[in-house]
Amino acid sequence: MAERKIRITAGSVSAEARLDGSKTAQAIWDALPLTAKAETWGDEIYFAIPVHLKEEFPKDVVAMGDLGYWPPGSAFCVFFGPTPASQGEEIRPASPVNVFGRLIGDPKAFKKVRSGTAVRIEEA
Repeated sequence: MAERKIRITAGSVSAEARLDGSKTAQAIWDALPLTAKAETWGDEIYFAIPVHLKEEFPKDVVAMGDLGYWPPGSAFCVFFGPTPASQGEEIRPASPVNVFGRLIGDPKAFKKVRSGTAVRIEEA
């Protein structure tokens, strides 16, 4: 399978990300392009998308730059630092997420994104 890359644009912040080979990544790829309004939760932005999936190898703790899908809220999540659920420096989602990709470049650029910012996700 060819490498799949997406572009995430949120206000003035734009980054590319690489998707993995998971069912979650495929479902999100098939739903592109997506637009939504960002919500923030600590150093995470997230937004509901019209993709409804179950848990697939869910993770309690993720890495900086990971892209996650949160099944309870059908949400696309971008992780770039600790959240209110984190203990110490770890990055902990509200509940387990399906990690389906990774940002290319500096995830901390997303610290500029405020709640309510328009987000667009498309093929890169």
